Amino acid sequence: MRLRMHACYHAGMEQMTWRAPAGLIERVRRAAQRQHRSMNDYVTAVLDAATNPSLAGGEAERLRERLDQAGLLAEPGERHARPPREETEGARRRAGTGTALSQLVSEDR
Repeated sequence: MRLRMHACYHAGMEQMTWRAPAGLIERVRRAAQRQHRSMNDYVTAVLDAATNPSLAGGEAERLRERLDQAGLLAEPGERHARPPREETEGARRRAGTGTALSQLVSEDR
């Protein structure tokens, strides 16, 4: 992580370069979109909520409380039940029939 100061930024503002796995960055991007925020604003709010002791009470509990107070606590997604195995196997068998994609491409359809 690097911090850089640019003359074009507001006084007291710094820039941080952050490397993270692509999956995490995509989750952050989607969370920011759901909050109607820029990624910069969202990450700033999350880091402030995670590090500002005045926002909350045991370590994980305080972090969860701070994220909730800042309106950033991610709600668990909707759970979906798996379809019955027989239904999945039947769909797999049906999907394996018909004209192969390679044949359609070679016939220029």
